[in-house]
Amino acid sequence: MSLGSIFDIAGSGMTAQSLRLNTTASNIANAETASSSTGETYRARKPVFAAIQQSMLNPDQQGYMAGDSEEAGAGVRVAGIVESDAELQMRYEPDHPAANEDGYVFYPNVNVVEEMADMMSSSRSFQMNVDVMNTAKTMMQRILTLGQQ
Repeated sequence: MSLGSIFDIAGSGMTAQSLRLNTTASNIANAETASSSTGETYRARKPVFAAIQQSMLNPDQQGYMAGDSEEAGAGVRVAGIVESDAELQMRYEPDHPAANEDGYVFYPNVNVVEEMADMMSSSRSFQMNVDVMNTAKTMMQRILTLGQQ
């Protein structure tokens, strides 16, 4: 693995965490949207991540060393976004404009506390990937100055 591939790996992590932040923000924004039926109610969404193998990123390279049987990881990709199958919140509010004929209103299955924890986690992960890129950049700059003395 070359020093240059660190930028690809950290960049893929930043892209994944950015999407995670966006889905979390969408979940929080829709946490209190009301609906009269379960089919119309917003459901919490979560991204699913998968590792990108080195052979997919650079088909010319075969792991860390030629004798390795395990492939080196080369980052992360978003495999998809899934909707939560947790129970929707059903509240008895007969005066609500979106109440059904029984007086119930359906609210999303979004747990705001959990979403805030996800937001903090993804924000920190994004920052760690930025720090990795900055450290790699500093190392490359120092390598270039080795021959100047």
